[in-house]
Amino acid sequence: MSKVLVTGGAGFIGSNLVKELVNANDEVTIIDNLSTGKKENIHPRAKFVKADITDFEQIKPHFKGMDFVFHMAALPRVPYSIDHPVETHNININGTLNVLLAAKEAKVRRLVYSASSSAYGNSERLPLKEDQLPQPMSPYGLHKYVGEHYAKLFFLFYGLETVSLRYFNVYGPNMAFSGAYCLVIAVFLKQKKEGQPLTITGDGTQTRDFTFVFDVVRANILAAKSDKVGKGEVINIGAGHNHSVNEVAKIIGGPTVNIAPRVEPHDTLADNTLAKKLLDWQPEVDFNEGMKRTIEWFEKLR
Repeated sequence: MSKVLVTGGAGFIGSNLVKELVNANDEVTIIDNLSTGKKENIHPRAKFVKADITDFEQIKPHFKGMDFVFHMAALPRVPYSIDHPVETHNININGTLNVLLAAKEAKVRRLVYSASSSAYGNSERLPLKEDQLPQPMSPYGLHKYVGEHYAKLFFLFYGLETVSLRYFNVYGPNMAFSGAYCLVIAVFLKQKKEGQPLTITGDGTQTRDFTFVFDVVRANILAAKSDKVGKGEVINIGAGHNHSVNEVAKIIGGPTVNIAPRVEPHDTLADNTLAKKLLDWQPEVDFNEGMKRTIEWFEKLR
């Protein structure tokens, strides 16, 4: 049994991770300010601390005695960071620095950082590989990229074991389906439920490497325990297959309407070779099965 801290543990990916850790009989503490996380996502067998990662003194005591820290707390989504650059910088960069400092001072064994494929920007080279130069196209992408560098520096200068996982378009149960900044899958599900046409930006040919949340959870657990990582490595966590927005709309079904395109990468696709090599990880849930599970979960919501 390990003592584990999950920042953002009431959020989408965090709550799924907490569930798996609790099922493995780990002692889990959640830190979340519930700005995007939800009370109903808090696992009853986990200790919950309502705190903000931007307040170092508030979060510092809860790192004591922890074996592993999974840093998932963030203000996510590209459009929100463009509209709110100062707020998102404070949480995604200053907050990450606070988490790293608290983990260092508490002598945590390893910290796993939730990075993002948005760091790559709009690259013509596909699949996206960890050794190519990131060119983030948004404040959020930049924030996540800076966090990777901080994680590596904390290993180099302070000996805190770290590993950064670059997620590719995570979807599945507990994903946010309200607000203006949720993923296209969630937007479409909500629109269909409300009897509205599915709004496709541009011509819908843009593709994303949609990765099922349970595969991402597995990657985090493997990253915490692998003896091949811990020196600030950056690893892609993506399905290795991409699908167009039009495909997503077809699976969900219903009438569609095309709206103005926005500035965003046209395609994403992960090279997950390094994850297989260092973490012995590969995706297990294909897109059709993942969508089936996601739709079933969504339909049970009131």
